[in-house]
Amino acid sequence: MLLRSPSIVLLLGVLTTVPALAVDDDDDEAVPTDALERVRQRGELLWGADAHGGAPYVFQDVNEPTHLIGFEVDIANAIARHLGVRATMVQGPWDKLLVLLNRGDFDFALNGIEESEDKRATALLSRAYYLAGQKITVKKGDTTAPTSLDDVKGRPVGCLPSSMAQKILDEKGAVTRAFDVQDDIYKDVVVGRSIAALADEPIAHYYGDVDDRLVTLPGVFGELRYVVAFRPADESLKHAVDDALGVLAKDGTLRAIYEKWGMWNALTAGLLHDDDVQARGVATGFESWRASVGTQPPFLDRVRHRYPAMMPLFARGALLTLSVSVLAMILAVALGILLAIGRSFGPAPLRWLCVAYVELFRGTPLLVQLTVIYFGLPELGLTLSPFVAGVTALGLNYAAAESENYRAGLLSVPRAQLDAARSLGLSTSQALRHVLLPQAARVALPPMTNDFIALLKDSSLVSAVALTELTKVYGILGNSSRDYLGLGVVVAAWYLIIGLPFVFLARRVEGRLGRHLKRAGAP
Repeated sequence: MLLRSPSIVLLLGVLTTVPALAVDDDDDEAVPTDALERVRQRGELLWGADAHGGAPYVFQDVNEPTHLIGFEVDIANAIARHLGVRATMVQGPWDKLLVLLNRGDFDFALNGIEESEDKRATALLSRAYYLAGQKITVKKGDTTAPTSLDDVKGRPVGCLPSSMAQKILDEKGAVTRAFDVQDDIYKDVVVGRSIAALADEPIAHYYGDVDDRLVTLPGVFGELRYVVAFRPADESLKHAVDDALGVLAKDGTLRAIYEKWGMWNALTAGLLHDDDVQARGVATGFESWRASVGTQPPFLDRVRHRYPAMMPLFARGALLTLSVSVLAMILAVALGILLAIGRSFGPAPLRWLCVAYVELFRGTPLLVQLTVIYFGLPELGLTLSPFVAGVTALGLNYAAAESENYRAGLLSVPRAQLDAARSLGLSTSQALRHVLLPQAARVALPPMTNDFIALLKDSSLVSAVALTELTKVYGILGNSSRDYLGLGVVVAAWYLIIGLPFVFLARRVEGRLGRHLKRAGAP
């Protein structure tokens, strides 16, 4: 029977492993139902943020790339100290932080989350910890640039996706150009693709005010309040964080953090009931960031000093990329062989199911499939970890392509080979295992190698489900240092280091398989 095929055994092994990896083995009775007690028992406060956004919120220190800094890192650490635990940041896409929060990926989200009614509908929101205005930035000397929000109708204006700025621009009839990376909003204004940028005051200060080609208009065009977001059931943790923020405001900790990062303003002074609206001392955090991303050191200096310090982060990202890719390819190969056999030798209903699978997964975007598996399955009661979801989505998607490779290989073997095997008393599964599949593998191996290299690159999509793989590391470090070209060379080298050994291995296996089949008398 076909069920004795080793490919089926391998597939069943992989598929039965996935649920095991997705299930939390902890005893439910041993885990406190109260959110605050869970945090204290764990001794760790998990907070969600996106380091890809950059300064001044959460970003990698260019001088110490393994060190995470930013004003919200300081706030999270201060809250954790107040609760008697340590703080650990969990990476996630900024526009999906509330979705990840409600999945249970972290305890709360702290990353420039703007207070709004739509957010209140899905999460508990803390007291505000920062108050600022929306700022318009335009190209210096541009006489056609808008001077108010009434001037943006029908014109391209840059902003962050899912932000209050985007909502304001949509209401004013602007042609919004949304960018995930803050720096890109202002680069688009410089090159003239956007007529202006609308963003939170801290973003305008860090990315607009530091560029001599841009000017930020005086005044504010809408106000925003930053809050911490919690799951609706986690009221105890919300109250504890509210208390912590109250203490940090009263003892001057919040003011010191804002002054350090050049963010103290009159609006926040009023929020914290502080009569002194003038910043005191030097904004050391801002000045350090500005110096590190100003004039880039010569490329050779970066190669000798800066890039080696970043290698641990790249190595960690490369290991995750390789792990996801290899496991996904194992799943794709096993399932692809099963689909190819079912389509070539199965009864009509099975053939139709195999065709439907191939067309479904080959004809729909991988990102959509990944989103459905990660965010959609929890609605059905199945919550996969980010790693398992990434492996599953990539494996299921590439199984469609692999099945076509193996089917082409099977079709390349003359039908007489199967008839001859049966005449010798071999069953269909034995003929497949000992006669057809070895010959088909020689045809399928080159495209399978190409598919693995493509899968290796497509693994960058798993960053959408909170995995910091190689491309995400490049984005985070590139945005922190504004060194996209040099780091682009570094990340390209990492992909070559990962992929080339598999290419050489496949060529060697292909050569040995060809010699073996020739000795066996195969055509």
